[in-house]
Amino acid sequence: MNSSSNPKTNLPKKFLLKILIGGLSIALILSAIPFKNFFSPVNAQSGVCTGEFQSVGIPLTELGTAEYIRMDGLNTGFSGGLYPDGSNQRPPAHEIAGRNIARSIVPLDSSGSPDPENGKIVMLSIGMSNTNAEYDTFSKNVEEDSQLHPRLMLINGALGGQTSDKWTDPNAISWQELSNTLERYQVSAQQVQVAWIKETQTRGGDFPAKAQALQADLEQILKNLKAAYPNVKIAYFSSRIYSYTYWRGLSPEPNAYETGFAVKWLIEKQINGDPELNFDPQNGPVTVPYLSWGPYLWADGQNPREDGLVWLPEDLTFDCTHPTESGRQKVAGMLLDFFKTDTTTRIWFMENFTEDSDIYLPLVTHTAQPLPGASVFAR
Repeated sequence: MNSSSNPKTNLPKKFLLKILIGGLSIALILSAIPFKNFFSPVNAQSGVCTGEFQSVGIPLTELGTAEYIRMDGLNTGFSGGLYPDGSNQRPPAHEIAGRNIARSIVPLDSSGSPDPENGKIVMLSIGMSNTNAEYDTFSKNVEEDSQLHPRLMLINGALGGQTSDKWTDPNAISWQELSNTLERYQVSAQQVQVAWIKETQTRGGDFPAKAQALQADLEQILKNLKAAYPNVKIAYFSSRIYSYTYWRGLSPEPNAYETGFAVKWLIEKQINGDPELNFDPQNGPVTVPYLSWGPYLWADGQNPREDGLVWLPEDLTFDCTHPTESGRQKVAGMLLDFFKTDTTTRIWFMENFTEDSDIYLPLVTHTAQPLPGASVFAR
């Protein structure tokens, strides 16, 4: 076929010019859309779950030293408790270390130097869409709380779709977007001191292999976090909430429950002195921050936990995985209770707190659309 018979070469020049201008206009419009919007869990935030309830297991906080029996009857050989020996409290040495580190968390200027008047205590979130939604609600709930430290700044770095495997590469889009978010809020890397991390892997899988794979991802995430934010001192972890999908699905049971084991084993590894998870400069190179459980979020669906927490279908969206308004509010309430009362948080989270009592983490619950990307709180 010669050029004279090719319809593409016979288009009028004015028409070609219009096509070119139109294409450039679309490109400019797309380029103006914030990159974070592409990670937003828009499709997961409407409708209500209609899944049927199945009992999955005993919460780690109540399992203690008893053996975890999987819902298919598998005897796993693993026991519960958030910390070693079936306990829900940090071992004494780890508790003391955490308190000492908490005392060192003060407002920092952009270079990382203490600045009590104008500095910031930056606490960020890392995780996927559930984390994004829950931290967003938490941040909004504390905006008018006059009890909190006036230099505290909460930044939502969690992103829709960014499961644990999407954070293991230090050059991944997730880390790039987190850096962009901090820049938008005029926060330097040296001002980040605390992180709340809640992550998962998608789909079902065998136990303990699936939980061990998540644990490996979390270890790498922590190393990336410390490398990017050298002044980060403490990382708090929570596991998934209950899912009304089973064996198959976006993040089904019992794997949602078993994310708790990934966190439990990770923290125990640091407690046992593994050099790959060292936070103490007296013990060698510091590779990660101090690790602790934040609030434990899982409960066996409609079966009340000892503190009364339940997860009902109406707490989840149509995919039975992401939290609705009521589900987000439950998590936000547990976060606020934890950070106001835990011995490693209250000294920097609260204004004018004095260490004159030994309050320890209660598992208190509360009975309630995240904005995409980052949210921030600073009084």
